[in-house]
Amino acid sequence: MTRTRYKFIEKDQLHFLTCTVVNWICVFANSEVIEVILDSLKFMQDNKRWKLFAYVIMEHHIHLIAQSKDLGKEIGNFKSFTARSIIDYYKETNQLQMLNQFALHKEKFKTDREYQFWQEGSHPEIIQDYNMMQQKVEYIHNNPVKAGYVNEPEHWRYSSARNYAGIEGLIDVETEW
Repeated sequence: MTRTRYKFIEKDQLHFLTCTVVNWICVFANSEVIEVILDSLKFMQDNKRWKLFAYVIMEHHIHLIAQSKDLGKEIGNFKSFTARSIIDYYKETNQLQMLNQFALHKEKFKTDREYQFWQEGSHPEIIQDYNMMQQKVEYIHNNPVKAGYVNEPEHWRYSSARNYAGIEGLIDVETEW
């Protein structure tokens, strides 16, 4: 796989982002691993590193709509921290099969590490207007429905669909845009 061509051009704009685990390995069926992602999303918000407008955590990828003064840097920090934390979790729990998968699917040019958790890049797309924002929020929230996991978006625990439906979510998001 080649290095990503997707770039953050307009830094302070809302962006739709996708972060995918290498080789689409299903890691987010584990509640401990999901907790790392949720805690990190919340940390980024609490420390004013970004505004989060929508998210969903699926079994091997996450979608976000976020905004920051330097979103490229912040998503890089998020991915770096979560990768290290999740790999450390697998080491501590001696889950060698998962670690072997992260080693096997590591890009050859990543010579500074033993494992790779996330695929390269986050495929940022600028949210250009209200209609695009609405379409991306619906896409994010309908991911678990389309996958057949739930019948209604707000039934998926690991999504901001609950927030948009007026139900308390696991983390707060900006619902006014």
